Amino acid sequence: MTSFPVIASTLSEVALEKFIKEKYHLTKNLHCKLFRTGVNHTYFISDNEIQFVFRVYCYEWRTKIEIEEELKLLNLLKDNSLPISYPISDINGNFIQEINAPEGIRYAVLFSFAKGEKMMFMTNETCFAIGATIGKIHNVTADEKIDRVNYTSDVLLNKPYDLLSSFFSEELSEMKYIKQISKQIKESNLFASQKGIVHLDIWYDNLSVNKDNQITIFDFDNCGNGYLILDIGYFCKQLFFIESDKNEYEMKVKSFLNGYKKERNLSDEELTLIPEAGASIFIFYLGVQAQRFDWSNIFFTENYLKMFVGRIQNWMDYYEAKNSNV
Repeated sequence: MTSFPVIASTLSEVALEKFIKEKYHLTKNLHCKLFRTGVNHTYFISDNEIQFVFRVYCYEWRTKIEIEEELKLLNLLKDNSLPISYPISDINGNFIQEINAPEGIRYAVLFSFAKGEKMMFMTNETCFAIGATIGKIHNVTADEKIDRVNYTSDVLLNKPYDLLSSFFSEELSEMKYIKQISKQIKESNLFASQKGIVHLDIWYDNLSVNKDNQITIFDFDNCGNGYLILDIGYFCKQLFFIESDKNEYEMKVKSFLNGYKKERNLSDEELTLIPEAGASIFIFYLGVQAQRFDWSNIFFTENYLKMFVGRIQNWMDYYEAKNSNV
């Protein structure tokens, strides 16, 4: 009987464990456990003493060149002694594996494990350390380029709207708001600020904090060429929704920005762009959810759109009120 074609599969932990034991200079006692599925699939590899992360990219999500460029960036950061999760080569010196999955060739990479814990509610000291870490990374990536996506206004704002319009009526107030706020962002100086290579997804779920407040950043899957303020604005926006007490938010975001400024300059003009930077990335990720409807269809409804756009609006309204009181 011929197998029915699939568009997505989840690879067997047992088969991957055998595959990894054959490919890498690792202990034969290691175990492979699926951690989560999503845009990519993540497996934890461990032998109780040492841990790794095995990422299996979803079919046709990233080209081999895009993955090579991501790994080139990680190795550059590693060579500069920056605290990131870096790729591990196999016994033949290769970083990228090709797996013949039912839907077609899927790429996979073994990464070092980011030791520490995920910390949703962070102290001022932790926020300072995160800001300093991002500042150090930007010192290396400022004015650099890789052969990956360029985060222009078209990629961040126009294309997400087009993707969303295939799911939702353009007459919805939320869709009208996205168009309105996109116009405001384009008219700002965001797309004239300093460029470099950006992570684009730095928040508590993509970094680990150890007991000494040392930070390790991981998941550079969305890295590309863009405006450095995007990484700053996105972290601030995530912190905004974690801290319901806005006095706490202001203290922690100040600590974060002070940490960043300890490592590199952040101009007053760049600081004014934080609202637009954060909002533009949230619009971009709405577009990603529309693009990858296969993994988001449980919640990708009009109610979800209202909630998500409501967050963007709350963020922009907060800064508009704050700036009007200055």
